[in-house]
Amino acid sequence: MKIKVTAPGSLMLMGEHAVLFGQRALACAVDKRISVTLTPRQDRTVNIDSALAQYSGSLDGLKPEPALSFVLTAIERQVAKLPGGFDLLIRSEFSHTVGLGSSAAVTVAVVTALQAYSGNECGPQALFSESLAVVHQVQDGRGSGTDLVAAVYGGVVGYTVATADIAPQIRALQGIPTISLFYVGYKMKTPDVLQRVEGFAVQAPDLYAELYRLMGQTTEQAERAVDNSDWPQFGRLMNIYQGLMDALGVNNRDLAEIIYTLRSSPKVLGAKISGSGLGDCVLALGIPSDFQLSYEQIPITVSTEGVTVEYF
Repeated sequence: MKIKVTAPGSLMLMGEHAVLFGQRALACAVDKRISVTLTPRQDRTVNIDSALAQYSGSLDGLKPEPALSFVLTAIERQVAKLPGGFDLLIRSEFSHTVGLGSSAAVTVAVVTALQAYSGNECGPQALFSESLAVVHQVQDGRGSGTDLVAAVYGGVVGYTVATADIAPQIRALQGIPTISLFYVGYKMKTPDVLQRVEGFAVQAPDLYAELYRLMGQTTEQAERAVDNSDWPQFGRLMNIYQGLMDALGVNNRDLAEIIYTLRSSPKVLGAKISGSGLGDCVLALGIPSDFQLSYEQIPITVSTEGVTVEYF
């Protein structure tokens, strides 16, 4: 039987940067999804059809392909459990150039499909753990896993990374915010933004530690606001968090223009950068239909559905 898995894209609602220092983060799944269809083969061949690359190889010696690093790493980690080769068709409803968690979505979808193929279906916590292991293997241990949580669970989730003594803290929230998203037109890679912030932090380590702590406190209050569907409070906290992002040094003129234009709309309760900053997207709480920005609006809504599996 064929196996079709879909996983949603995701957005950081709050917790950018600070989540890497043990602070709370909020993320949500969105209604743009990536689908992975696995068709079993009778031999040991693996064929991958993706917009990023076309690939063919053997399970017994997969050759590298940088454009498919998350996919191939997921396969390599489960190769001993797989009954044979397969064809993998990957399709996406959104571009990987926009910060909607495409790498997380495809990783979760492929890991789920491979587990189903090997007859080793597991619960969301184990699926998240394996997906995070894939990401860490590709990225030399980097990555909080926040976007993976949203892709697995759907809806809005609160998340704290695992430590040596404590498992990751994941909680599904009750509220579903009405959001809109605007793309500034360019994106700086997250590792490059992090490296830049690290350079700032070295010059004022105590000050930056305090910024991360304040970010964590703001996110904790925001989590309660989402759970209670207190959207005016959530909007105020978004604006506070944006001020802290600005203090980190990840805002710029273009992003600021979008943020302050959005805040001028009475239909917008809050606006902030979504993601690491210095490019990519601005998130608004509400939909500003009373004016038009010159920047691209990406039509999205929060999706309550996480990863799904079907057989046919």
